[in-house]
Amino acid sequence: MLALIVLGVATQRVFIQSADPANPVLLFLHGGPGMPEFFLAQAYPTKLERDFTVVWWEQRGAGVSYDPSQPLVTLTVDQLIADTVAVADYLRDRFGQDKIYLLGHSWGSFLGIKVAAAAPDRFAAYVGMAQVAHQLRSELLSHAYMLDAFRARDDSAMVRKLEAAPVSLEDGMSDAFLRLRDSARHRVGSGTTRDMASVITGVFLPVWRCPAYTLGEKVNLWRGKVASRRALWTEFLETDLTTQVTSFELPVYFFVGAYDYTANKDLALDFFARISAPVKGFYLFRQSAHSPLFEEPDRAREILLRDVLGQTNTLADQT
Repeated sequence: MLALIVLGVATQRVFIQSADPANPVLLFLHGGPGMPEFFLAQAYPTKLERDFTVVWWEQRGAGVSYDPSQPLVTLTVDQLIADTVAVADYLRDRFGQDKIYLLGHSWGSFLGIKVAAAAPDRFAAYVGMAQVAHQLRSELLSHAYMLDAFRARDDSAMVRKLEAAPVSLEDGMSDAFLRLRDSARHRVGSGTTRDMASVITGVFLPVWRCPAYTLGEKVNLWRGKVASRRALWTEFLETDLTTQVTSFELPVYFFVGAYDYTANKDLALDFFARISAPVKGFYLFRQSAHSPLFEEPDRAREILLRDVLGQTNTLADQT
């Protein structure tokens, strides 16, 4: 089901999947910035709609919420935090639930953990999948990992490309690395999913095949991705969340892939150790890269049902 939500002058759209609208509401914050993931749920079914009312919100400026008439200056982190709270309030009212569940993936975890800290009264728990801690530092570690991986493969051509595409905390991420990073990560099994060979076959083509979007919406999805990155990327890359949000008034859970070198798993674990929350749990998905929910859906569903709904951490690797 596609639903429309009007927030001020901006119309936002959500896809809703549910076997029973009385089930707990789970609001999914997609990655990017500006990269919706409803198409991934079609390619990698999670089955969460059996137990939750799953809301795939396409954020301001992204996917089916993309509106070229909206000025780029309105696309800010603060505005998206306010949008998330407003969408949560709409869902709480629509489904008659005092609190809902919030799950953020990658960029969505950057946004989501800020929302969880700012508005804990709206949410029963927060789940960060591929939880971002400090994305520039993660990119630096990813660059080093891929250099080692391609050297071990004797892939001198890729090694030369990576050496010519530097990343540093002082100078940031070069344009050359930004162009190279996704294809390189997928070649070493540390991209969107462990088994995804390329962004062309794993992301680009599935978007075009997804029946949920019209042709115009598919075009706008890519337009929104470009616009969102232009507006949000620098703040996303440079912000060290471990110095901003460490105290929470609701349960906090991290779902992290063992092969994730997009949002570095060790940085996520260090961030987790700094967090105080009524309940917290860190879950390492040993067969996953950047998307544990899509890669190991049965384990993710078990954790959500037992620990997150139960507000405990019995299945956690770290507490």
